Amino acid sequence: MKIVTTPTLEGYKVTKVIGVVSGSTVRAKNVGRDIIAAFKNLVGGEITEYTQLLGQSREEALSRMVSKAEDMDANAVINLRFMTSMVSQAASEILAYGTAVVIEEE
Repeated sequence: MKIVTTPTLEGYKVTKVIGVVSGSTVRAKNVGRDIIAAFKNLVGGEITEYTQLLGQSREEALSRMVSKAEDMDANAVINLRFMTSMVSQAASEILAYGTAVVIEEE
C-alpha cells in the first residue's frame, strides 16, 4: 500500500478513485503522564510521554485507515492528512484520512 500526502505519485497513474477513507483513535491522558508532564512544565523541554502517546495514536489511526482502504480494494491512499480534535479535557481524537485509489505504473 502506497500512502502519500500529495495528489499524485510520480511514476504511477490513478486508474480508479474509490473515495474518502479514514481511521481514528481516541486516547486519554493518564495520571502518571500528567504528573511527569507537570514537572517538565516547570523546567521546560519536550514532554516525551505526550510525544510518545501522540505518536502511537497517529500510527493506530493510520493503520485503521489503511485497513479500510485495503477492504475497499485500494492499493494506495493519496492526499493523506491528519487531524486532531479534543473530545474532552482528558481525551483527544487523532484522525487520518485521504482518498483511496487504485494505481498502476506508467
